[in-house]
Amino acid sequence: MFPGGGQPDMQQLLQQAQKMQQDLAAAQQELAETSVEGSAGGGLVKATVTGSGELKALDIDPKAVDPEDTETLADLVLAAVRDANAEAQKLQQEKLGPLAQGLGGGGGGGIPGLPF
Repeated sequence: MFPGGGQPDMQQLLQQAQKMQQDLAAAQQELAETSVEGSAGGGLVKATVTGSGELKALDIDPKAVDPEDTETLADLVLAAVRDANAEAQKLQQEKLGPLAQGLGGGGGGGIPGLPF
């Protein structure tokens, strides 16, 4: 399991874990500070969310507002928010995916002995 069959160097493992924890915290902070946009209805409704998925802004073009048809407006708002959240999830994968692999998953390179 370990190179040479010996026990892992605990100090080295702790240092690796601390660095990964710092990298993860930095990536999470970057996600919280980054905004992505989603839209629906050809841009009539736009939603802005942080990379961590928090809804920050909603922009509705007056052309999308029909007092007789609020259901369509509601559908456009939902679609725009879903689109923005999908963009946020892509960003999360880009930022956090490599860190998750570094924890042992993805076939190597992580902390030896961790089961992920």
